[in-house]
Amino acid sequence: MIESLIDKDVELFIFLNNLGTTQWDSFWLIITNKFSAIPLYILLLYLTFKKLGFKKTVIIVLFIGLLIAVTDQTSNLFKYGFKRLRPCHNENISHLVRLVKDSCGGLYSYFSAHAANSMSIALFFSFLLKDKFKFIPYILITWALLVAYSRVYIGVHFPGDIITGILIGAVYSVLFYWALQLFFRKYLK
Repeated sequence: MIESLIDKDVELFIFLNNLGTTQWDSFWLIITNKFSAIPLYILLLYLTFKKLGFKKTVIIVLFIGLLIAVTDQTSNLFKYGFKRLRPCHNENISHLVRLVKDSCGGLYSYFSAHAANSMSIALFFSFLLKDKFKFIPYILITWALLVAYSRVYIGVHFPGDIITGILIGAVYSVLFYWALQLFFRKYLK
């Protein structure tokens, strides 16, 4: 059963990855670049500051830092635990991979830290800001899904890596948002 799922994941990756065209490569490289999201992060911090003030915003920045660190470390544990090769490093399919960026990245792919981090940030800020900015969850979740898909498009992650990253990012965002609310109730009444 597991082998069948992995085979389907590889087939879906090859199909999706090969849908790419040179006309769209630049767009997806921008989406997948972690530094491209800096303006979005600045806007989210500004909206948080406007809603909650300086002291709570500083605490939220600390929580976000921890959220990203935990998500990254969990991804590394999975990558080195499962040791699933990235599509571009897998010699059985590497000739079928449309690698869009200059390098393949690290050796292992399961699961995508990009997908996990973008979804955890998207949901965390959606929970935080949705009552004041009703549109924010739609924008942030769309952004996170684009970032996740970009990893398949550029040839460095399988769809299963992305789905797992999205799910783990979602779980961590809920846990960290819940912890933030407990912290605020206990220390910042």
